[in-house]
Amino acid sequence: MSTTSSGEPSVADEPSAAVDSTSAEDSANTGDSAPPVVPLLAPADGVPAVVETPEGVVAAAALLASGNGPLAVDAERASGFRYSQRAYLLQFRRRGAGTVLLDPIPVTDHLGPLAAVINPLEWVLHSADQDLPGLAELGLVPQTLYDTELAGRLAGFERVGLGAIVERTLGLSLQKGHGAADWSTRPLPDTWLNYAALDVEVLLELRDAMAAELESQGKTEWAAQEFAHILTLGPPKPKTDRWRRTSGIHAVTSQRVLGAVRELWHARDELAQRRDIAPSRVLPDSAIVAAASADPKSEGELRALPVFGGPRQRRSTGVWLAALGRARTLPASDLPPKSAPFDGPPPVNRWARRDPEAAERLGLVRAAMTELSEKVSVPVENLLMPDVLRRLVWDWSTTGDGDTHAAIDAELVAGRARDWQRELVVPVLADALTPRQVTGE
Repeated sequence: MSTTSSGEPSVADEPSAAVDSTSAEDSANTGDSAPPVVPLLAPADGVPAVVETPEGVVAAAALLASGNGPLAVDAERASGFRYSQRAYLLQFRRRGAGTVLLDPIPVTDHLGPLAAVINPLEWVLHSADQDLPGLAELGLVPQTLYDTELAGRLAGFERVGLGAIVERTLGLSLQKGHGAADWSTRPLPDTWLNYAALDVEVLLELRDAMAAELESQGKTEWAAQEFAHILTLGPPKPKTDRWRRTSGIHAVTSQRVLGAVRELWHARDELAQRRDIAPSRVLPDSAIVAAASADPKSEGELRALPVFGGPRQRRSTGVWLAALGRARTLPASDLPPKSAPFDGPPPVNRWARRDPEAAERLGLVRAAMTELSEKVSVPVENLLMPDVLRRLVWDWSTTGDGDTHAAIDAELVAGRARDWQRELVVPVLADALTPRQVTGE
């Protein structure tokens, strides 16, 4: 469902922008249980011109200020093409104002007027954690939030992609095909801009539909707590030893070769960051593992390996040989261990060998959490963060005489579990972790 220029919902507008030969009346006459899905091929009001000047930002801010209610927000990045996660196109829509498309690259330092208007509003996003960090870099931070993807999870929907939820709740089919495109491309093709405008075209209607769904399930307060929590997270923390995520590294058993993988990975990361190119486009993981394993010592030996002989790699030959040279001279004390050090419990597949009792506790807890998940129609991972659950079970002692409920609740508070999660989960975990169940008494 779209909105008219006055902001009132209008079902009639959308089919006019789509090609659909089956009406709801026809569906009813044929006995179909669900209404037909209407393809949404273009925004009802057309695709607006992209804002790319300081004057345009001021006008866009004034336009959005003239609207009413929440603000639909989306951002397009160039993941897989660029090193950074910056936003290359911003989309906004508000009832009574319409849609704004904004290129932030030429106006990064001129977004103050826009921030002043939209930051105090409730933002409606789909998968908010994907876009909020890049928007925050631009000084755009919502006061309140509604995440339609998370709402779908809390509602128990099996498919929570934007297209799937829009189809299920609004009976509309969104255009696909450009989500993984290189949005740093300039100028942006018209078809891409059409796709981008459609991403916020019905987001406000979707928010209302999901709010009604959650209200009917008694989960409105759960969602409010989750949305508030997202706003407290801030930018994601850098992961340690990211080089260990190199594809194919599982086949490497030598510490010396692992050291070479690490040096090559860091050399590639530095080069990718400097050029703002996705690391995989600078050098694929397979080439890193191959070079680390072969340990070439000359340009000829390196260029004889797959990928390294290509024209795009020749200018970086010195970078790769230098990285391999550093790895070759690392003292044994500086070589990386074969297994990644971990802060907290070991990988779950090692529990049975490391601590059979902990593995047994985990089995009981998993069964109890699965039962609770099915009862309330919320995925287990949304009932409690998996890392918090694993740490609790691994460190749990069955010999203490304290209050089990209080001890579990304290752990969940420390893990930043929300009130609604603790209310549901603490009794279930306390029951599963009692000694009589663990020991079989």
